[in-house]
This record gives sequence, C-alpha cells and structure tokens, in this order.
Amino acid sequence: MIIGVDGNEANVEKKVGVSVYTLNLLNYFKKNSDRLTRFKIFLKKKPLFHLPSSSSYFSYEIIYGRFLWSQIFLPLRLLKKDIDVFFSPAHYGPRFCPIPLVVTIHDLSYIYYPNEFLKKDLYRLKNWTGYTIKAAKKIIAVSNSTKNDLIKIYKVPSQKIKVIYNGFNQYKGIKVSSLRERKLQKPYILYIGTLQPRKNLINLIRSFYKFNQIYTKFELIIAGKKGWLYQKIFEEVKNLGIEDKVFFTDYVTDHQLVYLYQNAFCLVMPSFYEGFGLPILEAMHFSCPVLASFSSSLPEVGGEACLYFNPEDINDLTEKLIKLNNDLFLREKLIEKGKKRIKLFSWKKCAQETLKILKSVTDDKNC
Repeated sequence: MIIGVDGNEANVEKKVGVSVYTLNLLNYFKKNSDRLTRFKIFLKKKPLFHLPSSSSYFSYEIIYGRFLWSQIFLPLRLLKKDIDVFFSPAHYGPRFCPIPLVVTIHDLSYIYYPNEFLKKDLYRLKNWTGYTIKAAKKIIAVSNSTKNDLIKIYKVPSQKIKVIYNGFNQYKGIKVSSLRERKLQKPYILYIGTLQPRKNLINLIRSFYKFNQIYTKFELIIAGKKGWLYQKIFEEVKNLGIEDKVFFTDYVTDHQLVYLYQNAFCLVMPSFYEGFGLPILEAMHFSCPVLASFSSSLPEVGGEACLYFNPEDINDLTEKLIKLNNDLFLREKLIEKGKKRIKLFSWKKCAQETLKILKSVTDDKNC
C-alpha cells in the first residue's frame, strides 16, 4: 500500500505544535517504510534539511500551486489514484477526495475564541475543518477533550474518532546552551508557548506580580513566538512596572529550550484552552515541576503530576506558587510523579497507533 501525507506543516524552519507533531510522525514513517508500506509526502516546496531523507519506500513529491493548494492542486494530483489513503496531520484535507481520507484534529479553539483569529484564518478553520471532518473516513483527536468537542460541536459519531495522544520531545543528544541575550542567574518561573489571548498570559503576569511582592528574587520568563493580539500582554508588564522582572525571549531553539526547562523553578501552563499541552510533558522529562490550569485537556495530560489552579482566579495561582516555593516535599513529589507520568506518552506510540489507523481504512476506497 502507498500512504500519502500532507507534509507541509513539518516543512518549516521554526517548528512548534502541529509542526513538531507532523515531523515526528514523518520520522517514524520513514523508519518503518518497506516494500509493503510505502509513503509519498506531498509538499508545496522543496523539503528542508531537517525532514527525513528520501528512500526507495519514502519519497517526496512537490505539487506547485500557491492558491487553494489543498483544495485544488492536491486533489487533482490524487485523482491518479496511485495512493491508497491520504493523511492530513492538521485539520484540512481536500473537500473532494478521490481516496480514503484520515485527518488529525488538534483543538477547536477557533470555536471558543473566534476573536483571536484573522477573518480569513477563521473562515478556513470553520469551513475547511467542517467539510474535512465530514469527508474523513477516520478522525484522530489528540485528547478526549478534543474528541468531546468534535462530538458536541460537529455531531461526529464517537466511533469515527480515535484518540491518539501526542508524544513529547526528549531532546536527546542536544547540547544545552543558555540564552545569549542575558544570563539567567535568578530563579525564574517559566512559560512556554505562543503569545495569544487564550494562553491567559495577562493573568499569569498579574499573579506573578503578586507573588513577586513577597518573593522579590524571582523572575518570569515567557518563551515563545508572537502569535496574535499580543500587544496587551506587553502593556500589562509595563503598567505593573515589572519590565525588569519579566523577560520575553521570542522563539527559542531546542538548545535554549532544554536550558530553560532544566533551570526553571517551575513551568506554568495558564491556558484557558488547549488541545493537548506538550510543554507539560517536556517539563516533567527535565524534572521541572508543573502548575497547570484546570481546563480543557490539561488535567487529562498532566494527571496527578501537576499542581492545578483556576485560570480565572489570579489569587489561586499566586497561592499555588507560594505553596510550591514553601513546600520542598511537594516539589519533589511532583517531580517524581512527573517522571512516572511521561512513561504513558511517546512519539513512537503515537506514530504506531496513527499508522494502524491509516492501514485500517484502505479496504473502502470511497471518501
């Protein structure tokens, strides 16, 4: 059989979220390709150096077309029907698909927080995701939280959805390097993720401000690229007069990310909504305690290895930070539970289960 994959999400220089997910699946597919299971990876442009190299059973094909690539140029190519099943790792698939289609849905944040998206992106997310879900033979959801959203909002039958958890990056073989912009000598609270409203960074900053009134030696590091509607985040820091206490790194490399995890007092995931929450597992891997909001998928991922708080309650987060600072036994317990928790997740397991789904839908070739 030949499995077609939309590899564009992985074919970017700065990889976060869905890009990390797609790249890890491609790496597994390459290692497990053979005469009976071949892969054709479709791209809009030439593959970048970090993508797995081509082989006899794993190859790339560039489909040129700048406008509506996934809706016009891709399905025209799939009409050749030399592909047995097509996999879209991120929400969108061809509206008219001549072969079986499998799609991964990561979250439905655009439904809950529509004002956070540009109008054109929101239109695509609502409409393209909607008809992709209908066309798909099977839907992969990255958490039960996302599965429940699909059932609730799109009325998808439960049996059509398979929950397959993400893995997490262990960053093996990466040499640790500190941030060049400044030396991090003081204890710091860490946030990893894109800067956007649903990440609840303003409440994190306000909570940190209160915590810092008591424990003045701490700093807050917000590591992640700018997303959208992020101006108020910077304004809040300025309004509180803590520009010398809050450090925005922008996008960080893998080397810098390892350093941040290994040296942080704790990681805070304050989001109102997450489809999964990869930083939770990455932090646990590096023995970094995690404080997470009790919302959407985060308790599902963190289990009993996180200290949870109400994302709407600034005082609750402040109290949890104080508790973690004053209770060494609690800190050690969270680290210990985190080490056990991460054993439930791996990219290998994620890719194995994904490949199993792709193979299972090839009997019926009607999308």
